[in-house]
Amino acid sequence: MSSDLWSFSLNTYARPGVEGLCLQWQAAGANVCLLLCGLWLEQRGVACTAQRLRQLSEIVGPWEATVVQPLRALRTQWKTAAADDIDLAALREHIKTLELQAERHLLVRLERTAENWPQDELTEPSAWLEGVAAGAANLDRDALQQLRVAVTGA
Repeated sequence: MSSDLWSFSLNTYARPGVEGLCLQWQAAGANVCLLLCGLWLEQRGVACTAQRLRQLSEIVGPWEATVVQPLRALRTQWKTAAADDIDLAALREHIKTLELQAERHLLVRLERTAENWPQDELTEPSAWLEGVAAGAANLDRDALQQLRVAVTGA
């Protein structure tokens, strides 16, 4: 398992089925970086508490609203037009790169927040994923379990 959240996220997202499940959760209103962070914390054995969930959410909320979402909206808005406009397609790729950099920055901030939380504690396996996905529309525990299985194989 990767020790840093960024590497863990890249490795996890590349696993079969994970990208599709993450995008489903994103469409339902969940933050993918927060989901990946929850999986990372779960695998490290960090106990999930309301205070820790709140700390992570306080980091994600403003960054998502002021940085990631505007970049994603612009990239999405340009998708059709960029198919026929080489210059716009190049700009769209720059926006995509900025969006990824913004997500990486968010993951680094989440990791810094959690770096001193004790590991190898007993914790309910579903606590982190359910906690970080709680704001999503129609919390689907089966879909969370599918994500966990895609990541851990168990």
